[in-house]
Amino acid sequence: MTISYCVVNTNGRELLLACLDAIDRAHPAGVPGEVLVLDNASADGSAEAVREWDAARSGDGAAEGRGEVDGSDGAAGELRLIALEAPQGKAANDSRLLAEARGRYCLLLNEDSELRPGAPAALIAALEADPRAAAAGAQLLDSTGRPTPCAWRFPGVTTAAIGALFLHRWLTVQSGGGRVRQVDWAQSSALLARREAATAVGYLDPDFFVYYDECDFCHRLADAGWRTLYVPAAEAVHHDQLATDLAAGLPRIVEFHRNRDLYMRKHHSRAAALAVRVLTAWAYAVRATLAALRGRPERRVHLAHARQALRPGRGQSIRDRVTG
Repeated sequence: MTISYCVVNTNGRELLLACLDAIDRAHPAGVPGEVLVLDNASADGSAEAVREWDAARSGDGAAEGRGEVDGSDGAAGELRLIALEAPQGKAANDSRLLAEARGRYCLLLNEDSELRPGAPAALIAALEADPRAAAAGAQLLDSTGRPTPCAWRFPGVTTAAIGALFLHRWLTVQSGGGRVRQVDWAQSSALLARREAATAVGYLDPDFFVYYDECDFCHRLADAGWRTLYVPAAEAVHHDQLATDLAAGLPRIVEFHRNRDLYMRKHHSRAAALAVRVLTAWAYAVRATLAALRGRPERRVHLAHARQALRPGRGQSIRDRVTG
């Protein structure tokens, strides 16, 4: 088996169906593949929608009445559904899919990602051309089709200082250009992983509930002698689902800074983690001040980021809400 498409979904029914349609459209003809969908205990009927989609795809009603794991053949190969009864973190779910997959390469996807035609073939070609490359990230596009940053230098005191000087777009972002290039880490919204390498480093670390899980994964791959690539010819639309309301989005802000701090403490010293907290809080405080002077509503969001960056342990995160 060449490629396993590994999709994690949490209450994203319509986006998930669009993601599956895009997989079938983008899958290279003649390449053996399979589709794995892990439904993260969704309450919106996502699992049943996948069964119905699969039945229509295969042209019969074979998917009706199946148990937890379903399977039939379609354009991108057999579909298998793993329906969880209790939600887990993104890293744990991606790891479950990597362990279940049978492909030589595993394409990690969010339910809000839509592959463009040619993307899987370009990602596979990049890894096959570089035997020491363990991961290859696609160029992500926003909902309007504009490229967005999707590969970066590893976080540290230097990159935090660059951010405090507002030079990150030029000195930290590594996605860009028209050629395949080596990067430190790439976003897992559309990330092809060499299963052999992922298995060797123990998949993704479940301590990262969401955010910085793929950064830590790429760091551990690099520590083991592997490379991560950015592949601009592979494109995927990544729909932005983040809430603009602060009350709804605050757990994401908490989770983001808590996991950044976890990454820093895992791969650097406590002193370095503290320095990154201060530098990051400063950068967001400046943004909040500028937004206030301009009368922009983002001021409250920037202030929330500044407070959370300085004290990542405070507040309720996504993990806290899910695990109770």
